[in-house]
Amino acid sequence: MAAMNMNREQFDEMIRSGKTFLVDYWAPWCGYCRKIEAAYEAVSENWGRSIPVAKINIDEEEQLSDSQGIEIIPTLVLYKDGKAAATLRVPESRDMIEQFLTDSLEAASETSDPEPSRVYDTVIIGGGPAGYTAALYAARAGLDTIVVEKLSAGGQMALTHQIDNYPGFEDGIDGYTLAEKMRKQAERFGASTLYAEVVRAKLEGQPKAVETSQGTIYGRTLILATGASPRELGVPGEKELTGRGVAYCAACDGMFYKDKTVVVAGGGNSAVADALILSRIAKKVILVHRRDTLRASKVYMDALKDSGIQILWNSRAVGLLRDKRVSGLVLEDVRTGARRELACEGIFVAIGRVPDTELFRGQVELDEQGYIKADETTRTGLPGVFAVGDVRTKPLRQIVTATADGATASHFIEQYLMEENR
Repeated sequence: MAAMNMNREQFDEMIRSGKTFLVDYWAPWCGYCRKIEAAYEAVSENWGRSIPVAKINIDEEEQLSDSQGIEIIPTLVLYKDGKAAATLRVPESRDMIEQFLTDSLEAASETSDPEPSRVYDTVIIGGGPAGYTAALYAARAGLDTIVVEKLSAGGQMALTHQIDNYPGFEDGIDGYTLAEKMRKQAERFGASTLYAEVVRAKLEGQPKAVETSQGTIYGRTLILATGASPRELGVPGEKELTGRGVAYCAACDGMFYKDKTVVVAGGGNSAVADALILSRIAKKVILVHRRDTLRASKVYMDALKDSGIQILWNSRAVGLLRDKRVSGLVLEDVRTGARRELACEGIFVAIGRVPDTELFRGQVELDEQGYIKADETTRTGLPGVFAVGDVRTKPLRQIVTATADGATASHFIEQYLMEENR
């Protein structure tokens, strides 16, 4: 049974009925959407006799998708009793969608964990390059290994349009594809993946407990690989306007701004990379930087020269102009303090990252910036707890250093478990 194309009237009727149904929010221009189309149709054939399976084109139903808080596509939402019961962003396979449906329907029916007594050798929180490298090495070593990831493999890397500095890919590779390769390689050796959100983690004692949206799992060791999230501007209205003119990933959301005027805030590699992506989509791209020189590397600077991107030096965004969406920015000259308004239809924020360590605060030692204190062995101050990738203290945060962390953590976990078994 093929997925039905749902309009606002049909959606409202389903919500009023309280029925359980699945919706894929998509757009014709979205590459990820096209990538999962066959998988979604296969799921529809399998599940369509049990629950209605539908698709909503966000270009045709813009108000509806806005009302549902759709910021990234493709996004799958399971509705039950007139409200969203579970959400899956950027699914990458039929198996992932099937698992999402199975787990979500079981959770909605309050079914119990089928294996509450199982204790893994290592539980890895986060499925980025560090997490899946750790899973690969641990599984190859014969350790019972599970990765807990809330969205899809790759973490922030999956949203990177082009990666040119990871060895072995002479023409570069997009982050999504590289992440998928890492996941499949780890799972080939026996690692498993649980797509769920971690709500609490108990790091001390034995076994370590990780409470997720799909139940609690236990491990003799834990690897913290939660990475870092984009740093916000910190201006009034930013959160409310996220998805309505405020964005943090050009590769994800750029097509929403086709033929529009957009601003990119930042001066490093990420900011310039986002500006270059947007220059191929938007009518006009303005790069706003608080200094008079950029921090981007030479490869990005060379690409910037003939891009047509306008640069506003010594400026920072201090406010948002709005109606229902962003209509402009308030810019401040960092030298004089003078302010002016700049009309635009969107702003992409690329001013750095913040470590995702809130779950572990008060349990493991953090530095002043919130990164987990862990040395080059990836050990933290807690026995059996390791930190890898962007989440730990380190001088360089790159994909290649994240994978190195993953391999290192696996080695020292083997050592730790052998000592525990003596």
